[in-house]
Amino acid sequence: MKRLSSVVGVLLAAAALTLSSSIWAYDSALAESYANLFAPVQGAKAGKHMHLIKPEMLVNAVKAKKPIVVIDIRTPVEMNIVGSTLPGTLTIPINELFKEENLRTIPVDKKVVILCKSGTRATAAGTALRHLGFKNVYILKGGLKGLIGYLGPKEANSPLKKAVKK
Repeated sequence: MKRLSSVVGVLLAAAALTLSSSIWAYDSALAESYANLFAPVQGAKAGKHMHLIKPEMLVNAVKAKKPIVVIDIRTPVEMNIVGSTLPGTLTIPINELFKEENLRTIPVDKKVVILCKSGTRATAAGTALRHLGFKNVYILKGGLKGLIGYLGPKEANSPLKKAVKK
């Protein structure tokens, strides 16, 4: 019995070591690069440092005919239900966004706004794109829902090109 408890003790210690080493195993260089990316994200300007833009800012940029590209990262099914009518919109689902051929289509000389349904996927994708070196990438705060909420039901249910001409 004593020998069995010793064997169980050794096995438990080995399992604990294995578990603790796997919990703490991470890529320290990658962690440091994220620490640098997120270092300015604090205080009242956290959203600005995350490159979040409000729907009003997007609408005003479109109205002013500023060079802007929207990347809609929703799934094809979502885009069949409600699609973006903004000029210059690229539709690249998030699961295809980081393929080399799609990354090459992202302009570096214009403001790029990432759009999804609620802003959650756009935040992840936009942050990852900025981490890859796309400094001109912004995230639409609240996503398509936020844009529809800002425009109101009448304007949101008509093509945005018409809604922003007012």
